[in-house]
Amino acid sequence: MEDAEYRKLAAVEDRMWYFRGLHALIERELTVAAVGRGLAVLDAGCGAGGLIRRLAPGHLDWTWSGIDLSPLACALARERTAAQIVEASVGALPFAAESFDAVVSADVLYHLDDDAAALREAARVLRPGGVVVVNVPAFPWLWSYHDEAVHGRRRYRRRELQDKLRAAGLEPLRATYWNTLLFPLVVARRKLWAAPAGGSDVQVYSAPVEGLGNLALGLERAWLGAGLRLPWGSSVFAVGRKPA
Repeated sequence: MEDAEYRKLAAVEDRMWYFRGLHALIERELTVAAVGRGLAVLDAGCGAGGLIRRLAPGHLDWTWSGIDLSPLACALARERTAAQIVEASVGALPFAAESFDAVVSADVLYHLDDDAAALREAARVLRPGGVVVVNVPAFPWLWSYHDEAVHGRRRYRRRELQDKLRAAGLEPLRATYWNTLLFPLVVARRKLWAAPAGGSDVQVYSAPVEGLGNLALGLERAWLGAGLRLPWGSSVFAVGRKPA
């Protein structure tokens, strides 16, 4: 991504409804994986460090590492977190095999020319029984100005992401669309309305819009927490496990 997008992330990740919802989904999956023990977690494509910044204070028995190819992203993440931050590619992770209990890839794979290599690397550095938590943008037909602004490469369908996990040697445990309730608004914004002057949709919105987003994603988390799936949405969220 452009440096301007990383600076926008650093400015809004703590407050924007989308990141609150995404980070809450990731936290739940990591908590399930922890089962009362400490975790070594790699944020593969950590950007400005927003995920680590939000989750680390509430899980002091977890150790965090982050990696990003952007020097600016790494500098921002180091400023904003106490985690080990490494400047490198997610397609060639500079860590030994079986170093982590969990690897997170939050809206990263879709930036890569070779997303399969990144998933293979995630599987390599996972310990047996460890999990990879992945979020990617959904539906190729939803491609828009936003994807262009953040230098995306592709958007995904749920089954496609499951197949990519299997190809990397990971067992898909869960896969669902999400951001379902607000999906009609996302479609209208991306496909029907004029593109904004500021590039991507990464921004803090008015209080009513932020409140609506928080409410909608809270209801979806309750639905997903009951073991159910959502049939469509702007993102695909999946969890894969490395065989023990």
